Amino acid sequence: MTIDIVDLTSPEYSGLSPIQLAMVRAAQAKKDKTVAEAEKEKRELKFFMMSNNAARSTALKYAIASIESKKQSDIEVIKSDLDYQLAYEALGSEGNENGPYRYPQNPNYNLGYSERFLVVRKYYMDVTSDPEARLKAYGADSLARSYLGEYYQTLYDLLRSYC
Repeated sequence: MTIDIVDLTSPEYSGLSPIQLAMVRAAQAKKDKTVAEAEKEKRELKFFMMSNNAARSTALKYAIASIESKKQSDIEVIKSDLDYQLAYEALGSEGNENGPYRYPQNPNYNLGYSERFLVVRKYYMDVTSDPEARLKAYGADSLARSYLGEYYQTLYDLLRSYC
């Protein structure tokens, strides 16, 4: 896949994370699809006009210009959406004024509850290899109750199943 929706060598896009690169690839795929659909539409229109002996008509030129204009505006929307997604991902992954995101020192409230569940589970799995101590520590964690919401009980049941 050739990436031409953004210039990856420019300083703005040169240090992208793997997640951000996946976003760029997805946006490039949308752009490629938009370009292919516009080319198909122009080709079909040209064949239609040729079959009706109107291939040299100014109506064809205006219709092709309209298709090109719509294609360019769609590409601009895709690019601006990509820029927004990249900015939001960078904002959510780095940290805040309290430092980098790490549970329980500085939990990331930008994550969804299922992602929070995975972060807290990983934290408790890494803390100790003793399942009883892990369950006891988790049961005493008041931050986890508010941070996980309804996922708190699910993680508690999971940690209890290891005992």
